[in-house]
Amino acid sequence: MQALGADAAETKVSRSFLFVPADSERKLAKARDTSADALIIDLEDSVAASARPKAREIAQDFLADKGGAELWVRINPLDTEDALQDLRAVMPSGPRGIILPKPIGARESNQLAKLLDVLELEGGHSPGQTSIIPIATERPAALFKMHEYADATARLLALSWGAEDLSSAVGASANRDESGNWLPPYELARSLCLFAASAAAVVAIDTVYTDYRDLDGLATYAARARRDGFEGMLAIHPDQVAVINAAFAASAAEIERANRIVELFAANPDAGTLGLDGEMIDRPHLLQAQRILRKLT
Repeated sequence: MQALGADAAETKVSRSFLFVPADSERKLAKARDTSADALIIDLEDSVAASARPKAREIAQDFLADKGGAELWVRINPLDTEDALQDLRAVMPSGPRGIILPKPIGARESNQLAKLLDVLELEGGHSPGQTSIIPIATERPAALFKMHEYADATARLLALSWGAEDLSSAVGASANRDESGNWLPPYELARSLCLFAASAAAVVAIDTVYTDYRDLDGLATYAARARRDGFEGMLAIHPDQVAVINAAFAASAAEIERANRIVELFAANPDAGTLGLDGEMIDRPHLLQAQRILRKLT
């Protein structure tokens, strides 16, 4: 199986993904008024097990209104009974995609894709319209299987990662140091997500910044994420959205240079390397320029 698209630069992915508890009509309504590119209607961690039946009904109603941001749903882990109930509740409304928590490898994404094949057919939706983003590092065993995403389902749109469940699983008392930087085990997980996404020709989405009141710290973290190659970020509070969007927006100078690079290669289609402003540029520069311009469309 091939991941979606031969070239990640061709795939447009949102910058900001805001988690919203599916059992709160008030929070869902408030989320509509944010500038989030995508909303994640959460049926997993933010919803108590006893509240899930009602949360599914609320999610169904919310998904029926397609205006505004892209609408995603985080279901429960695929190895739980809740997962299929979640999918049967939300798939008739045709969400943009499914956020898959706690996979051990690409196998769960492939299993989910088969379920979506059936549910799309039952719901009268276009085959393949529902994408998948796994939170790929929440279980320790998953770190040894990140390479599998290179051959995952064509529904794979992006990869993200998580540190909270991972640190809990190994019994750690913290996952960041006193300065707020990731400790080495979690920096490893973050890097593996970034490299696995590139190998699968999809984009990488960085994890949440849990101190939602520290917007300056978020701005610094998001800028570093963009520098490192991530193309978006998860958010847990509406106030984080504008900061994330700004961090992942290209500057006028970046856009101007990207246009020049694309035009230069278009004018020289057989060239492997070219000169621009005294610098040698090659295909990686072209791919990065295409990524920047893709976000403008």
